[in-house]
Amino acid sequence: MRRLACWLLDSGPVLVLAAIAGAGSFTHIHDTASEHGQTGWMAWAVAVCVDLTCVMAARERQRDAKTGRQRSGPVSWPTLVLAGGVVLSLAANLHQAEPSVWGWLVAATPAGAFLIAVSMLERRAAASRPAPAPVTVTASAAPVPTSPMPELTPADPDGSEAAAGPSPALVTFARRVADEHHTQHGAPITPELLRARLGVSDQLAADLLRTLHAVPQTAR
Repeated sequence: MRRLACWLLDSGPVLVLAAIAGAGSFTHIHDTASEHGQTGWMAWAVAVCVDLTCVMAARERQRDAKTGRQRSGPVSWPTLVLAGGVVLSLAANLHQAEPSVWGWLVAATPAGAFLIAVSMLERRAAASRPAPAPVTVTASAAPVPTSPMPELTPADPDGSEAAAGPSPALVTFARRVADEHHTQHGAPITPELLRARLGVSDQLAADLLRTLHAVPQTAR
């Protein structure tokens, strides 16, 4: 209840101003439409269309500001629609005015008050949005497989290394590293990167790449 009361005290005057200004502009548009052939319900329809277009455009501007949507040109489409609606409303107000300076000023008051109310609501909506957190861009390294490094070469039963080339486990491990690099960067891994990732010699990295190119991926 207390929050509602605070909201009414804070936003109530602005909403009342917008409603009164809209009503005054609505009456002037209706009278102008009636005088120019739009009689009956069509005069009311014209007035409703103009005023609701202004309200819709104002709400769309607030929504764009809230979501951070960028305009595609120098003026956004909702702003252009709002300006057109206000010009139509102002023209109707001036048409109904007494042909004097004070008459024009008084008749233009509803349209001006509506613009002031819209600007106040947009200002409050902008103030209530939290400031965006700064984005820090850092160069991320390629993901390193978490599985342990396999043996470099197949071992004999007595523990001595054979000279038959890389072990199948190391080839499988190197293929996974190469696939991850290709997925992330869209290019095959180089011998230098493979050597750095696996911590092997230049010769063994070159042998592993030759093995990967020679053995089809489906044969894993």
